[in-house]
Amino acid sequence: GFIFALQVQFRGLLQMILVLGIGGSFPYGFHISVINYPSHIRKFINETWIDRHGSALHPDSVMLLWSFIVSVYGIGGFLGSLCCGYLTTKYRKKKCQMFTNLIMLVAALFMALSRTAKSFEMILAGRFLYGIGAGFSLNIHPQYVGEISPKKLRGFTNATVAVFLTLGKLTGQLSVTEKYSPLPPQNMP
Repeated sequence: GFIFALQVQFRGLLQMILVLGIGGSFPYGFHISVINYPSHIRKFINETWIDRHGSALHPDSVMLLWSFIVSVYGIGGFLGSLCCGYLTTKYRKKKCQMFTNLIMLVAALFMALSRTAKSFEMILAGRFLYGIGAGFSLNIHPQYVGEISPKKLRGFTNATVAVFLTLGKLTGQLSVTEKYSPLPPQNMP
């Protein structure tokens, strides 16, 4: 009876940890590692440019655009982190986390539809929005989990941030490795 009572007592906490981890630190880890595999992105930029203008981009220009795509994530993260304190005070952490997940869904749509729209700019916008979402989530996740957990479990619950971040990095690395990827290379933007 005692173990069942503990399971019922902490079921909601474990569910919240899972939801916050998947919506919070997991995407950060994923997006930090997934874009570091440049050949698909560079090829997509060049193919898009050829479709629009009929000629290939200079390799230095492709490298510059790819660098923008990589770095705009950090810029979005910086802006998301700066706004997080004010917005969580005004709207509370739960509402901000839900809004952050909405931002990440829009970013996912941009990234997913970039190949169909033949627009590398959509990847740029998606990465920026993901950065904003990651900046929010990495601030909100440990605070919110720490607030809702009992005192004796706060260390454990805050450690889940690192666990989900690492799982995101692992998933990102496996998804861009052609051997393990569920997507064929032509479906990767």
